[in-house]
Amino acid sequence: MTEVKVEKLKEFNQEILERLIEIYMRGYEGMREYGGEGESYAKRYLRWCWGKAKDGFFVAKVGDEIAGFIVCDNDWYSKYEGRTVGAIHEFVVDKKFQGHGIGHKLMEKCLDYLSKYNNRIELWVGEKNEGAMRFYEGYGFRKVGQSGIWVRMVKDVRKDDKGSGRD
Repeated sequence: MTEVKVEKLKEFNQEILERLIEIYMRGYEGMREYGGEGESYAKRYLRWCWGKAKDGFFVAKVGDEIAGFIVCDNDWYSKYEGRTVGAIHEFVVDKKFQGHGIGHKLMEKCLDYLSKYNNRIELWVGEKNEGAMRFYEGYGFRKVGQSGIWVRMVKDVRKDDKGSGRD
């Protein structure tokens, strides 16, 4: 496979939005209960992500093609924490690019970014998405609660931590 580059998304135009929606929709195949209500939802949600966390919106590219993305918010007010924490709002790798370490590169970029601002990071994952939970646990996230079909996971970040909780 061509080299994978992870970079901050520089612009959010219609062509990029369509590619992100395609990746998002494919990522939730077989888990529709976690992927919202289809493409119109995905479009609104991804626009919200761009508006809320454009400095932490990272894409992985294989050549010129976006293979996956992660949205890392350094200024998220967690009602569960009662304070501002880092948050991962969305994280998906196109199914045709999975299994090549792209998710690890995106996660490491995100953790490196968020650990500069926060000492705790939270995310929510679908309760049936066991592969994703194992992936997050490999980075030091732990399950701390559940709301409906969603599991809340958190990671404490030490200031000397370079982001990766992997052993």
